[in-house]
Amino acid sequence: MKTRFETISEARKILELPEAATFDQVKNNFKRLIKKWHPDKNTSDPATAEHKTREIINAYNIILQYCHEYRYSFARQEVEKYLSDRERWFRQFGNDPIWATETHNQH
Repeated sequence: MKTRFETISEARKILELPEAATFDQVKNNFKRLIKKWHPDKNTSDPATAEHKTREIINAYNIILQYCHEYRYSFARQEVEKYLSDRERWFRQFGNDPIWATETHNQH
């Protein structure tokens, strides 16, 4: 019997996802692969296309279930890991007239 990690890892690989992915990446890869393998599009080998389509849908459902059960952290330390470049820059230099991008761009 596969562990939960093995099941999720296999699903991730089927969806051609990196080890860390956004939900948009999950959706986009799913859509791209379904378009590629759907039996209506891939008529040269209907049996393989049907098998791959089922495999992709199953993998997507496994990843969705994992995402729905995932506990997101809203702690400051975790949220700040995902600051934009602009936010990080402003945090470091603030309104300093030499380094602040808004002020610097006006010169």
